[in-house]
Amino acid sequence: MLLILFCGVLLFWLLTQWVYRKYWERGLSVNLTFTDRILFEGETSSIRETVINDKLLPLPALEVRFSASRDLVFLKEARENSASTDQCYRRDIFAFLFHQRIGRTLPFSAEKRGIYEIREVSVTGHDFFFRSAYYTDFPQKTSLCVFPRQVDARRIIPLCRAISGTLLSKNRLYPDPFAFSGIRDYHREDPMRQINWKASARTGSLMVNQSDSTTSISLTLIFDLEDSNILKQEELLEETIRLISSVSARLVMDRMPFSIVSNAADREGNACFPVNIPAEAGNIEALNRRLSCIDTGKTVVPAKELLRTEAAAKKTGHTYLFFSKNHTPDLLAALRALTGANNDILWVLPVYPADAARFQAELPETPLLHTARAGHCVSPGIRILPWLAQ
Repeated sequence: MLLILFCGVLLFWLLTQWVYRKYWERGLSVNLTFTDRILFEGETSSIRETVINDKLLPLPALEVRFSASRDLVFLKEARENSASTDQCYRRDIFAFLFHQRIGRTLPFSAEKRGIYEIREVSVTGHDFFFRSAYYTDFPQKTSLCVFPRQVDARRIIPLCRAISGTLLSKNRLYPDPFAFSGIRDYHREDPMRQINWKASARTGSLMVNQSDSTTSISLTLIFDLEDSNILKQEELLEETIRLISSVSARLVMDRMPFSIVSNAADREGNACFPVNIPAEAGNIEALNRRLSCIDTGKTVVPAKELLRTEAAAKKTGHTYLFFSKNHTPDLLAALRALTGANNDILWVLPVYPADAARFQAELPETPLLHTARAGHCVSPGIRILPWLAQ
């Protein structure tokens, strides 16, 4: 009797081994998807994990493993089965009966801008006796784009006002004769050709046509991500990218055309810029995607070479908004060459709050504020707007 029982158990074990080896993967699917395709740095979202066992064969234990960037920090209960080293490794256990579907939501916080992908899921299955393990991989195609965090509007408005003030004062030098904005009283310095004789006859005094300032705005944003220090200042580089995104969004909202030039590179070392942003642009999603792809560990050319290339274009009456944490004599010399003929440069220089005292000693006349409310003219046509990174 015992022999028959033993033979029955052995036969059942051999049969389950054969069945699981042949059919455990049939009808099995694993799918991971990001709930959102686009986020801003610091926002939360989730990964939807869906596993389906669409067959009559139960799976008493199924182990699902995948890895994601450690900059995606899992929240709440999702932390329990994850471990972070160079990547964030996650391991989930499922138990299936017949034709069953199980879905789980894994919340996370996007701590850093970038492009995040999950390309593969590894699956390990076990039979009833847990004596054998079966392995397979499921390719995935899901991605998430995390845009740079937007700078507080209360901090960015003074900087935008500084840009507008520079452009306004420059445009007043070049009134557009074709942009009629109204009629005003005649002044002695007004040329005779501007007199509106019909209006003068109606009012009984000389009146002149008033021209609006020219609408052809020449504005270029240049940002430098070169970091030759032994101790990398990555947070200042990230703050530079956030400023570019936030200022660009404000300029687009004000319908102001501009271009962007940079020595930034993506993960493959390819240049991400230049790019032109027209005045009629409805949003800056395409720009933010470019900014998300930047690898701060790589640059195309040194900052001084970037400025020399821009200076070689010999633009006149141009306004540059230059973002760079570097303030070396070579960089200042390249900026002086860029001023050219009637060009103005606003230099936004991000610094750590801890380095405020050192920065104040180097530029004692510069008011160091948490916003860019004040600036220091370091050379004709060049004004520094200090910016404390937060």
